[in-house]
Amino acid sequence: MTDRFNTIAGWTLFAGIVALGLSIVSDKYFEASKPHRPHEMGFPIAGVEVEGADAGPDLGTLLAAADPAKGEAIFAKCMSCHSIEQGGANGIGPDLYGVVGKPIGSHAAGFAYSSDLASHGGEWTYENLFHWLASPKAFASGTKMSFAGLSSPEDRANVIAYLKANGGGPDFPAPAAPAAAEGDEAAPGDTAGPATEPAADAAGAAAQPEPAAAGNAATDNH
Repeated sequence: MTDRFNTIAGWTLFAGIVALGLSIVSDKYFEASKPHRPHEMGFPIAGVEVEGADAGPDLGTLLAAADPAKGEAIFAKCMSCHSIEQGGANGIGPDLYGVVGKPIGSHAAGFAYSSDLASHGGEWTYENLFHWLASPKAFASGTKMSFAGLSSPEDRANVIAYLKANGGGPDFPAPAAPAAAEGDEAAPGDTAGPATEPAADAAGAAAQPEPAAAGNAATDNH
């Protein structure tokens, strides 16, 4: 009887150990104990603006107010990898003199660009530079550049102005026209009243009968 009890207890203990081991392995593999971001982030609430919905000033407005001197101060953190002198040597990154308007991934001779950047196509327009400076990895996922990017649109515009000041480039895009404020536009009937008053006066005057001339009546029989 004792042997049978020991056998049952042993198998029960063994089953518990196996179950515990499987639970640990499952938790490690599926990360069940860690919080996960839901696939769908709930539902939008009426009347609540989504964070980041305000895009801020357009690129033309940002560049019109950009300061190359401030861009130079920001670019100082790039100097460990890049030079910006005409004919400057390539370092960890390519020389950036005259980069504005040049083909993406090929403007610096002799530099080994990543395949993603070399095959990107297009030119370093102000728009492309603006997106690149925001997040190089988002612009070209396979880039070898480890820089996280500049979160401030004003900082990016200042750096672009500094790059243009060192090697030239096309004119900045014009700032977008400001949107008309509510109430600035005249109501549809605002101009109708004053415009029709002279017309009404003229119509009334035309409708009045003209008085007969006495002199003409006297000479009609001659």
